[in-house]
This record gives sequence, C-alpha cells and structure tokens, in this order.
Amino acid sequence: MAWMIQAENVRKTYRIGKVDVPALRGVSLEVEKGEFVSIVGPSGSGKSTLFYILGGLTHADNGRVLIDGVDFTALSDSARTRMRKSKIGFVFQKFNLLPTLTAQGNIEIARDIAGTSNGNHEYIDRITRLLGIDKRLDHRPSELSGGEQQRVALARALVNQPAIVLADEPTGNLDSENSEIVLKMLRQSNQELGQTVLMITHNPEAACYGDRIIHMRDGSIVPPEKDPQWSLAHD
Repeated sequence: MAWMIQAENVRKTYRIGKVDVPALRGVSLEVEKGEFVSIVGPSGSGKSTLFYILGGLTHADNGRVLIDGVDFTALSDSARTRMRKSKIGFVFQKFNLLPTLTAQGNIEIARDIAGTSNGNHEYIDRITRLLGIDKRLDHRPSELSGGEQQRVALARALVNQPAIVLADEPTGNLDSENSEIVLKMLRQSNQELGQTVLMITHNPEAACYGDRIIHMRDGSIVPPEKDPQWSLAHD
C-alpha cells in the first residue's frame, strides 16, 4: 500500500489562560496516494488543528506525520517549508488572497514562491477556464465575489500540480452554486492528476465528494454513529 499521508498518535494541547485544552488526543490515520478523503466533525472536534499539523503549518506536541514516506515532523523548518512548496497546495475557507494583486497575480505568486514560474502556462489557462474565472484575472480580490475569490484560491492551490491538496472548509463561505464548482474541480484534479486530496468540512453533502469519510469528535477519530451531526444529516 502506497501511503501519501500518515499520522501516528498525533497529540496537540492548547494553553488558554491557566487551562489546558486538548485539541487532538492521539489521532492516527493513513491516506493512500490518489485518494480523496473528507474529514468531518462539529466545531471544536480538532479537524482544523489536524489540518494545520498535516500541512506542517503548526507543530504537534507528540506523534509524527509522514508525507510520502518522509517524517515531516522531524524536518527542520526550512526543509519543511521546501516540502510544502513542492508537494502541498492549500485551500483555506477565508481565501487568503493578497489584496494588492490581481487574480492572475495571486495565482502566479504560488509559482514564484515554488520557483516554477516558467512552468506550464497552458495548465493555468485550463484550470482558470474550468473554474470560470478566465475573464476575471485582471481584477483584484475586492472586485470579485466570494465565490470568485475562492475559485482563484483553488487555482492558486492547483497551479503547481502538487501531489497533495489540503482544503480547510473550502465551501464554508460559498453558496450552493459556487460550492459545487469548487468541489467538482477538487474531484477532477484528484481523478485526472492523481492528486491526493484531504478536505476538512462540516458539510455532509460536501463530504460525500470524497472516496472515504473520517469522523472526528473531541479530538479523536470516531465511528460515524458517534457523530451526532452526521446522524441527524442522514435521518
């Protein structure tokens, strides 16, 4: 079995005032190369903390994360940054676009950061057309709708054709039409490019785009029947 993402007994506790608040309580999971996995759970379940640890954006207190067989948690900060640039594309709920750049600039900056600015420009044209933003590339984020901004953010995440796409609530601020566009594009990139996609979501309908659904509650992975939100959604 070829694993792209492996988490082994990952733990994380936040200190809030004088109180320790466990966010992850020994989470272990494995995601195959080319798999699309949805992680669902209520607010406070630990799914976003897991996302940031798997992406190397924050440190676990204990446990380890392997990315394509490499112990991500054992790398230096600079080595972890290089791996993020070369292997991982991020999609965030709040878009995180640079307000002074056009949509085109926000997409191309991902290539500049990764050192691939001389890459396949036909691919940029293709994904912007598929996402329906090819006519909006000269607009700044303030001139775009929320759905358009998220589609620009998705294009930015995909532009370097990363092995892994990590998406944190990518449809959380979108209407149903734009949600469907973003989810279909994630699924298409997964199927056509063989990208491994791990998506954090609280939306059961969005979760169903994945090959597999992992449920979290109170910092742990639980069976579906232990997730009341999921049970209610399927009553």
